[in-house]
Amino acid sequence: MERAAAVERIERLVERVEREPMPVPVREIWVYGEVSLGLDPIERLDVYLTKDILFAGDDRPRKEPDREAEFLDDLGIRGVGKSVDANWAAEFPEHVRANDNGHAAPEKCLAAQLTDPDEPIHLEVCNASFEDNVTQRLRGAMAREAYEQILDPRGVCLWIDGQRSEEAFEKLRSGELVLPTLPNALEMLGMDEGEAAAAAETLREHRERQEGATVRGDVV
Repeated sequence: MERAAAVERIERLVERVEREPMPVPVREIWVYGEVSLGLDPIERLDVYLTKDILFAGDDRPRKEPDREAEFLDDLGIRGVGKSVDANWAAEFPEHVRANDNGHAAPEKCLAAQLTDPDEPIHLEVCNASFEDNVTQRLRGAMAREAYEQILDPRGVCLWIDGQRSEEAFEKLRSGELVLPTLPNALEMLGMDEGEAAAAAETLREHRERQEGATVRGDVV
């Protein structure tokens, strides 16, 4: 994907979040990795969404009957109205997705609405902010030596609580951002030099195996 096309693509994604109902409320939109580094072209566009967690009844008047059974009959998916907004599901039934247990999966619903299957886009979805999740994921990955689970810390916040950062978009377009290499960024977060180099290589190999649109959901 050419750099200009990647920035235009993330702009369209932000615009959709701004104007369309979402399966869960979205609070922050970040990009990270290659697109933040000024590379042209880029292999994949990495996007991070911070979302809120729905609880039963959050999306309907208190006296409205539970609609979960309705969607279970219509779509064969549990949890609509609890993990994703029931009004959204009624408007966009084609985007409702379930996890392996048959329950509505917010991250998969967001991916279905915001990406096309053949796009080289990876979507990370979590209830925590990007910076908090970077730290949490790094600790877990170091403890288990599961480096493919590390979240690249070189991120740029483009949109938060309904406000778009035009300055951040301009810097993305011009490639003005000066960010460290991934090993150096990981060292700044507490890894030693050898471990940071190994982790960066693991992440590179993991990314090379990805094709089309992918999504990962996380709860911190």
